[in-house]
Amino acid sequence: MIDDGLVEDTPRTAAAADGAALKLEEFLPYRLNVVSSLTSQALSSIYAERYRIGVPEWRVLVTLGQYGVMTGKAVGSHSHMHKTKVSRAVALLERRKLVARRTNKADMREAFLSLTPAGRAIYQDLAPIAQEFVARLSNDINAAERAAFERVLTLLIERAAILASERYMTRAVG
Repeated sequence: MIDDGLVEDTPRTAAAADGAALKLEEFLPYRLNVVSSLTSQALSSIYAERYRIGVPEWRVLVTLGQYGVMTGKAVGSHSHMHKTKVSRAVALLERRKLVARRTNKADMREAFLSLTPAGRAIYQDLAPIAQEFVARLSNDINAAERAAFERVLTLLIERAAILASERYMTRAVG
């Protein structure tokens, strides 16, 4: 038998998998990523087809639709996007005349972003579509399960933020 580096699907490898210290398909961060990725793919197919925008543009558009006026840095912080992605998304939305930029006179390095009337129209059209998507996604989850899920999700987000901050502080100090 030639060893080509491939693992055969034998009882030995199945037994090794059963005793694995970490199983990816049971690992919470992986499972959260799978849910996020699949949900994002399904929803993005709607707005990509209808409005010709991608995930970063969608996040900028919805964030500005929700909050009105923000800086690019604030949009990135709120949407957890890297400043480069925010910048590219804003540039595309500006070219399409969906976002307007106004220089901050107190700090010429930053600008205030807001939706144009055309951007606001897309946001208002898109909001009920996104809400209907969420309803379809969660229609088999009863009210008690939904409330419990919301509580757990909030706790996970808070804890992840603390862990991310601790990691950042460790690197900054070290």
